[in-house]
Amino acid sequence: MPADPDNMIHELAVGGPAVVARIVGRARRSDDVTAVVAAAVFQPGGDPALMDRAAALAVSTRDRQLVSIALAHLDGDVDRVDDMARDHLVDHPDSVLVAWIAAASRQADPTREDPR
Repeated sequence: MPADPDNMIHELAVGGPAVVARIVGRARRSDDVTAVVAAAVFQPGGDPALMDRAAALAVSTRDRQLVSIALAHLDGDVDRVDDMARDHLVDHPDSVLVAWIAAASRQADPTREDPR
C-alpha cells in the first residue's frame, strides 16, 4: 500500500478501473484497516470479503467506527452514515475516507434534500 493513505484515497477517487483493481489487490494482503476499507468501498458494488477482512483487523475504536460507517454506506443507509460520520469526524477530523464516504452517501441518495 502507498505510505500515505490520503494519497491512496486520492488514487482511488480519480483513478480508473485499473487503478482500483491494483489497489484492491494490494488491500487483500494489507493489515491497514483504512486501506482495506477504502479498497472495498471503491470496488464497484462493494466487496464483502474485504469488509470482513477490515472488520477482523479493526481493533481500535477509530477503525471499528470506520468499518461501521463503510458498511452503512454500502448498505445504502444514508442517515446512519450521516450520523456516524458526523460523530466520527468530531473526534477524527483528519479522516479523509470518512468525509469522502459521507459525501458519496449523500450524492447517492437523490431523495435527500440539501439543508442549505
